[in-house]
Amino acid sequence: MTGSLAGLFGLSFLAATLFPAGSELGLSAMIVAGTDPVLLLVAVASLGNTLGSLVNWGLGRGAASFSDARWFPVTPEKLDKATAWYHRYGRWSLLMSWAPVIGDPLTLAAGVLREPLWSFTLLVAIAKTARYVVIALLTLQII
Repeated sequence: MTGSLAGLFGLSFLAATLFPAGSELGLSAMIVAGTDPVLLLVAVASLGNTLGSLVNWGLGRGAASFSDARWFPVTPEKLDKATAWYHRYGRWSLLMSWAPVIGDPLTLAAGVLREPLWSFTLLVAIAKTARYVVIALLTLQII
């Protein structure tokens, strides 16, 4: 993996772990640069972002033991809102894991509510990949 692909992977991973990062802008910039195939860029960004969401799922699994910690990245209010959304729509709400503001807390709530790993991974991968495909198509339309 080249340095630029590793950077895109890392940026996409961080963007999914409740830390602010602009993976969409990174993907678009790399598409415009034209140094790597678009499908490879979408795959790397999708993989990084999906694996980052797995970190949230894991944090959610253990949230009860450390959710009061000062470093914990989600406020109780955001977690309650995401949990309510998750209860209302079930695992299908994970198809919104790509969305700003609600996506990352949803992946955390899925862990709290013990969503099985296989269904979590499948639905999040679909959502994250679809988002990056749309970003790639929009970027290609612009250039």
